[in-house]
Amino acid sequence: MDEVKQRKYILVVDDDHKILKLVALRLAQEGYRTVAAESGESALAHIKIEKPGLVLLDIMMPEMSGFEVLKKIKAIDSNIPVCMVTAVYDEEEGKRCFAAGAYEYITKPIDFEHLLKVVLIKL
Repeated sequence: MDEVKQRKYILVVDDDHKILKLVALRLAQEGYRTVAAESGESALAHIKIEKPGLVLLDIMMPEMSGFEVLKKIKAIDSNIPVCMVTAVYDEEEGKRCFAAGAYEYITKPIDFEHLLKVVLIKL
């Protein structure tokens, strides 16, 4: 397994269990170590234990939106790359995410070939 893939992990955050499992499984098949979190609070707890090499973060989540989680992640460590994931493309929302520190903004259904390119850029 590639050394970089062993050292860094990808934190996948989505309140939809099926999507979460699918994305984490697909990335694991590519050799990446993945951790799945079903809420913003859970994601932040994981980040405090071990900083991920990349966070894939759903925007639309109950209790704490992905945008709120993004801001909290950047307050913990502004160098953690965060890729926002959304079911509904909204140009203004995308601009807000980039302004808050996201490095990418992708839509569902996830194009895994594109996602792998996004991952390779940061890991």
